[in-house]
Amino acid sequence: MSFIKRLGFFLFGLSIGIVFLAVFLKNKAEETGTEFCYFPNCRVLKDLRSKSYSYSDEVTKMVLTGEIDSLQIKSFFTDGEVDFKHSDTKSTPCKTYAIEHELKSGTLKTLTVTNCPTKIIIENIK
Repeated sequence: MSFIKRLGFFLFGLSIGIVFLAVFLKNKAEETGTEFCYFPNCRVLKDLRSKSYSYSDEVTKMVLTGEIDSLQIKSFFTDGEVDFKHSDTKSTPCKTYAIEHELKSGTLKTLTVTNCPTKIIIENIK
């Protein structure tokens, strides 16, 4: 059997295996709710979503006056983009992250959050 023929069989089998694996892992992730996060943005947001949170006095005033509600704040942690340029990722024990997100009203807001080992504190929204 020539090399070209063997290469063709190999590539055919490899492509079937990759398709099977992709379908299998996608179904498993949907059933268990597992999320595969490999990029830094996804990993930070997943870590922030897993912790309990509290508001600073400034954010509490914004929520009470109706400028922003808790659903809009949660959308930062699901659909936002972490701005690592304006974040302090080197401090210990609490890191500070700036998360940008465009709200439904069309305005681009930046949420500043302090990520401590057991909880997060939402500092301000600009």
